[in-house]
Order: sequence, then structure tokens, then C-alpha cells
Amino acid sequence: MDIGADEFEESLPLLQELVLGADFVGLDIEFTGLRSNLSGPQQISLFDLPSEWYLKTRQSVQQFTICQIGLSVFSSIEGESNKYVAHSCNFFLFPTTFGVLDSEFSFQASSVQFLNQYGFDYNKFLKNGIPYMNEEQEKKIKHNILTGNWKVRSSLDKEQIKVVIDEVTRWLDLAEEGDWMTLPGIAGFQAFEIQLVLRKALPDIWTALRDQGVVVKKVSTQHRWYLENTSCDRESCWKEKILLSARGFSVFFQMLVKARKPLVGHNMMMDLLHLHEKFFRPLPESYDEFKLNIHNLFPVLIDTKNVTKDIWKELNFPKVSNLSEVYEVLNSDVNPTKNSGPVIIHASRCEKYVETKYPHEAAYDAFLCGSGEGRRPLPRRGTRVIFAIIPPLSLATPPAPIYFQVGGPLEIKPEFAYHSKAVGCALVSVSLLASSLPVLLKVAHLLLWKVHSAIPIPEPSFPLYLDVLAPYVNQVNLIRAGVPKINFAGPDFPSIRPPILILTVRRWPGVSEQQVYREFQNLCKFDVRRLTRSQFLLMTNKFKDTRSILKEYKCHPTLQISLYRYWRHSPNINCLLRVCGIVTTWAFIAFLLGRAGP
Repeated sequence: MDIGADEFEESLPLLQELVLGADFVGLDIEFTGLRSNLSGPQQISLFDLPSEWYLKTRQSVQQFTICQIGLSVFSSIEGESNKYVAHSCNFFLFPTTFGVLDSEFSFQASSVQFLNQYGFDYNKFLKNGIPYMNEEQEKKIKHNILTGNWKVRSSLDKEQIKVVIDEVTRWLDLAEEGDWMTLPGIAGFQAFEIQLVLRKALPDIWTALRDQGVVVKKVSTQHRWYLENTSCDRESCWKEKILLSARGFSVFFQMLVKARKPLVGHNMMMDLLHLHEKFFRPLPESYDEFKLNIHNLFPVLIDTKNVTKDIWKELNFPKVSNLSEVYEVLNSDVNPTKNSGPVIIHASRCEKYVETKYPHEAAYDAFLCGSGEGRRPLPRRGTRVIFAIIPPLSLATPPAPIYFQVGGPLEIKPEFAYHSKAVGCALVSVSLLASSLPVLLKVAHLLLWKVHSAIPIPEPSFPLYLDVLAPYVNQVNLIRAGVPKINFAGPDFPSIRPPILILTVRRWPGVSEQQVYREFQNLCKFDVRRLTRSQFLLMTNKFKDTRSILKEYKCHPTLQISLYRYWRHSPNINCLLRVCGIVTTWAFIAFLLGRAGP
């Protein structure tokens, strides 16, 4: 289900109910760019400590913006064993432009090309994006609105308001008291903004927002005073409404934070950085403060990349590079729990992903984090299929599921038909022989199977799955850094990367880091950092690459590679030792000369 600015406010009550009743929430975010094209020491590398990686990445997060957020809300079905319903939504976002707020952001050509390849609709992002702001921006605009110290910022809005004021002024010259006119095509918080401008500029009018647009009515001075002091539509109420509309998606973000549900993503570090920057507060300079803030906002984080990485090594599963490939492996014969696990049902209005894959659409990827739904064959004649009635949240007790034989008659009892018409229940089909099995829950089910390999598996439930996932909670995968993951619940774990290598170059004057990188790139990938004029540090995240290059260059005439030892190779230590040596030598000479004297 796609949600833009036009549909957002009316969807908020339902979204709040969904989140409050959820077991967990899947998240994925699409951006206008990933990383700035920084050079030299500003590029992220395997040499970076987590704090260094954070400071470098922080610059990119501040430069780019969010264009789409996908959320998939998973709730267990009451009375059904290990069955879940998923509500998947795409939210198109665009930064708030109101008053003093006028954000600047960049597009990265490769990111635009990538999203275009997968059918991203930039019109929905640019024309119907939901506004949003962080807490600092909200404080600034709230102060300006409530004190009346605000102004129209963009030239487009200035021109629009100028045209509106001219149109209303011409109409006023001919209108009589009690006459009214309609300004069509003005909606959202801009409608409130235009009304505030008109009321401030023209003392003999009153305005109201109706379905067809902004209605302007000519009134007397006395009637205007009466309306300003008694109407529920008075200016002070409006200002609160303007602020609420301008906050946009930030309102739902606060709902998500207050619900304190487990948040699930795949390689979700960049997502968390953008959530903090765009909806909470500007990213702090302190890495530890960032970690603490995220942990307070989302006390339970589960990164499926981090979970699957360990399991893949232990069970010797085939190598994968993205979320879709993780799903394919989990639903292949190499997985011993392939034919067991939870059943996921798409809610009404969210059936888009039942039969079709939409890779890199935010809601689809968010759904895959929790539910690796793939293309499913239609059930054969005679297969027993469950039709689950998914009611609105206002219906306290869900009706029982209905079973029937494919190719046979389908009977729905009158009471179910009544519910279907009266409260808008939707029928969602699920084949029991080809049920969709979630990535998170599928992996948790696999872990549960491992733990109870010698005894029968207890009846699965989400709290039980959380217990087996406990070692992975709040640990988020980190791409290209000195440590493989960040621990948001405490100190980061020590590095388990291969040892650093040192390269000593002979008979190659003026060699650069780029030339060293190109020398080894056909054999393996190394991050390169200059140590001295003729020495470079080499770092990789694969032990086999370290072994390979030590073997390959063992007897090389100009490039000598060995393990880096700090006390032996550090320029600072070497300098200190030289100074100590010089001081010791002069002291010894002075001692000898002193003894030789009279």
C-alpha cells in the first residue's frame, strides 16, 4: 500500500493501532544517495574504528535525504498457532518546506539510476511526499508560528500567495457583506498558511477550510472580532494544526518510538543514522551519544544481516549478497527446516507482494526482513487451502478461518458474509503447502531447531523466537570498518578481522596508495594506508586473502610483505627509540669523558 501526503493524515489512526498491536516491525529506507564521493582519509576503510566510521558517514547522512520508507507490521493472529498477518506500506517522504524551513539535499547519480532500474516513482516522492522534521526544526518552527514571527520562504509559495491575495482583493471590491468565494486546489498545511496570510492582510474577511478548498467570506469588523474570539476555528487552533501537518511523518515516528516494538532491518546501520538525523535530532559529533540515543529510541533492534552471517558460516550455506538471496537459500533444500515454520498472510490492501517480487521497493524489502515472500504456484485441485478473514482492528474478535478444497464448492456462512459487508473484512488466500515463510522468523525457527535438535521443538511463538535471537539483539552489521558490527546495548566487541600487513617498497620511487591498490586488486581487495614514504599498511576482511598475498609475494624482489607489529613498525615508536638511543649515547659519552678528566 502506497501512502503519500494526500492519504497520510487519514491513515494515522489505523497505523497507530497496527503498530500498538504488532509483534515486530520490519523497516527499509531508500535514499537519494548513499555516500559522498570523498577522497583520501575521508573515505571509510577497514582501518576505521567505529567512532571514525561514524564521523565519516555522518557527513553523507547530512547531505542526502530519504525518499521512501517501507514498513511491514507483523502481528500474530489470535487463536492461530504460529500464524502472522503483515501490513506493508510504502511512505513517500519529502522534507518540510514551511516558513524558515527550506532543506537542501543532494542526489547521487548512481542511486537515482539504481532506483529507476527497479521502477521507483519519483513523481510520488517530489509531488506527493509526506513532510517531516526533526525535534530541533520543530522547536524552531513552533516558536515562529506561535509568536507570529514566520514568513513564506520559497519563491513558488510567495508567487502563489501573491496571486491569491490579488484575486481575493479584486473580489472584495465588488462583494457585499455575507458573500463568499472558494479558492480551489489548496490543501494540506499550505491551506492553513494561506488562510493566516489572508486574515492578517485583510481585516474584513473570514476564511474556512472545506473539502472543495479554502472558502473566503466577507464579514463586518464586529463579526470578525466575534469569530476571532469565539470560533473553534480561531487562529491559535490553526497554528497547532499547521504544526501538526508540517510535522507529517514525524508524528508517526513518535508513535513508533512510544510503541517500543522490536525493529527489524537488513544491513540497517544507514537506516538508523537517517532516522536519527531526519526525525529525532541532528546526528551528534559523539559516537557514544548516537549509540545511546538509538538505544533509547529503539531498545530492541534485530539486523537480519548480522543474524544470517553467523548462521551461514556455521551451517555452510551457499554465499549470499542480498536479502532476496537469503530468502532463496532459506527456502531451498539446504535448509533442514524448509518445510516448517510460521505462516504469513498479507492483509487486505497489502496483497501487492503475494505473487510479484518488487526488489528494492522499501515496503517489499521491509516485508522480506520479516517475511521472505516469493512467487508461489497456484494450489492444485484438491489442495486444502485456508481463507483467513482479516477484519479491521475495530473488530475485537477475528472470525474463524474458512477451509475448502480447491476445485470444490466454497461455502461461507451467513454471519461471515454479514461481517464482510458490514465492516469491510477481506479474504486473503494462503496455500498451506506453499506458505510464505519470513526471513527473520525462518532464521529464528532454524535457531530453535538447532537448540532443540535432540528434543521435540516446543510450540513456536514470537517470544520464544526472541529468546533464541537474544545473542543477536541490538547488534547491527557494519560495512567496511575495523569491527564487523556495532553493539547498541553496550561496548563494541573487539575486532575479529585478519591481522594488518605491512608492505615495504623498494626501487619504486613516488609510489602512491592508488598504485599499491591496483598492484593487488587482481589477486584480492585490500584497503591501503600509507605509513611512511616507502611503507604501506594493508587490511582485508578475509583471512584467505591475507594467506594468499603472504604466499604470493614471499620472495618478491621489490615488494616485501609481512605481519605488522606495532612495537616494531610504528614510526612513532621508531622515532622514540632513536631519540632514546641518541640521548643514551650522549650520556654514555659524557660519562666516559667525565671519568677521563683530572
